[in-house]
Amino acid sequence: MNTQSNYLSFDEAKRKLENYCAYQDRCHSEVINKMYLLGITPQIHDDLLVHLIEHRFLNEERFAKSFVRGKHRLSAWGKNRITAELKFRDINSRLIAIALTEIEDKEYFETFDRISANRWSQLTDQDLLKKKQKFQAYLFRKGYSISDIISKTQELEKE
Repeated sequence: MNTQSNYLSFDEAKRKLENYCAYQDRCHSEVINKMYLLGITPQIHDDLLVHLIEHRFLNEERFAKSFVRGKHRLSAWGKNRITAELKFRDINSRLIAIALTEIEDKEYFETFDRISANRWSQLTDQDLLKKKQKFQAYLFRKGYSISDIISKTQELEKE
């Protein structure tokens, strides 16, 4: 029985992966997972990765930068959550540090202030302690630092 026929050829796999990477920036781990899902023989994984990198379909620095910009601007994530997600995707710490420079401090704190004020006004708990706990938990899940969260809580509590 010939099991090789279950696998895609190099050219078919190359075409599918080029389309996959051209649609949106991808990291290496996403492409490797896609190779397994497509049923690409493991013997050609390295050759395909080299091809994608050489032809600029795959670039982890570009991926990390666009990931940082998108998650901060669209999902209002903080740096801690973004860093954790990039580490989960096996992105190098040096690349994470470079990518985080895509968020200017002014923009970062404007977003933090905006979502903080919005969340504080949405919480309708009469018990101030419960309201503060929910508020702080929300911002912590978003990935903002504890010190910023506590300062913002104290600021909004006084208003």
